[in-house]
Amino acid sequence: MHDYIKERTIKIGRCIVETKHTVRTIAKEFGVSKSTVHKDLTERLPEINPDLADQVKHILEYHKSIRHLRGGEATKIKYKKTSSKKREVLAAGKA
Repeated sequence: MHDYIKERTIKIGRCIVETKHTVRTIAKEFGVSKSTVHKDLTERLPEINPDLADQVKHILEYHKSIRHLRGGEATKIKYKKTSSKKREVLAAGKA
């Protein structure tokens, strides 16, 4: 494994432990794909730093356990925006 990959993996691991951000957010911060972040955290990090990998694993499990709630909230917000736009269009049509 290349040194830059090891360094990135450790940085990503520390970042997720400190901030508790999601994989998607971390990927944007580091300019890599979600798949790369996930592979770094689940496959590479345990080989490099098992203690950090254990901490990261707990955070990822927590995020996985609440993902249905996040998805539901996002859908709720999406439909609120859509319905308010429809109301505006209907109100403009009546005026």
